[in-house]
Amino acid sequence: MKTIQAIKLQLKEANEPEPWMAELVQDTRKGVQQALVSWNRAYDKRLEVKVRHIEKQQFDASFAPFKGAQVAGTDEAGRGPLAGPVVTAAVILPVEADELIGLDDSKQIPKKERERLAEIIKRIAVAWTVHVQSAERIDTINIYAATRESMEQAIRNLHVSPDQVLADAMKLNVDCPTTSIIKGDAQSLSIAAASILAKTTRDQLMDELHEHYPMYRFDKHAGYGTPEHLKALEEYGPCKYHRKTFEPIKTMIAGKAARS
Repeated sequence: MKTIQAIKLQLKEANEPEPWMAELVQDTRKGVQQALVSWNRAYDKRLEVKVRHIEKQQFDASFAPFKGAQVAGTDEAGRGPLAGPVVTAAVILPVEADELIGLDDSKQIPKKERERLAEIIKRIAVAWTVHVQSAERIDTINIYAATRESMEQAIRNLHVSPDQVLADAMKLNVDCPTTSIIKGDAQSLSIAAASILAKTTRDQLMDELHEHYPMYRFDKHAGYGTPEHLKALEEYGPCKYHRKTFEPIKTMIAGKAARS
C-alpha cells in the first residue's frame, strides 16, 4: 500500500482524472480522503476557469461581423489617480489563445501574474499597442475626453486594422464599428488583455516616476489618493506630473495663489 505522502505527490502530478484515483475513494485513511477532496476541488476550479475562458472567447466572436474578422478590445488604467498618465491599450487576439486561460480583469490579478500574462499577450497577439496620455493633456480636456482620445489613438496605432472594436464602457469614434460594454473586462477576453497591458505599462511608468519623486511613493499607490499620498502633497505640494484639475490638488493650488 502506498504511503499517504506518495499518494499526495501522485495527485499533485495529475492534471486530469485517472483510473487509479477511483481506488482512492475506498481508502479509509483520513489523509488520503483529504488529499482527494483537495485535488477534486482544484480540478473543479481549473474547469471553471477554462469554461470562463471559452465564454469570453465566444463573447468576442459574437461581435465579429464576418468569419475571420479581427475583433479588437480596448481598455484603460489610471482614470482615478491624482498623478501620472492615463494609459490605454488595444489588443487583437488570435482565435486560439489557450495560453491566456485565467486572464481576467487586471484588478483581480496579482502583479506578478499580470506581468507574466502581459508578456504572453505581447507574444501571441495578432496586434497590440499602448498609448500614454499625459497629466497635462488630462487637465486640458478632462479625464473622460483624454481617455477616449487615448483609446482612439491606440486603436489607430494597431498595425492590423480591426473590423470591430469592443471598448470597456466607452463610446469611440474610429474607422470601424465599435461597441461599448459595461464591465467589459469581465466579459471579453480581448478587453481583459488590453486591461493587462494598460495596467502593467502604467505601473512601470509610476515606478519610474517614483525614482525621480520618491517623496510621494508613487511605487506604492500608483498616484491614487491614499492617506500617505495626501500627506506628501500637504508637505511638498504637487509636482508637474500631478493632475492640477483634480481635487484636492485644484484647491491646494488655488489656496497658494490666493496667499501669494
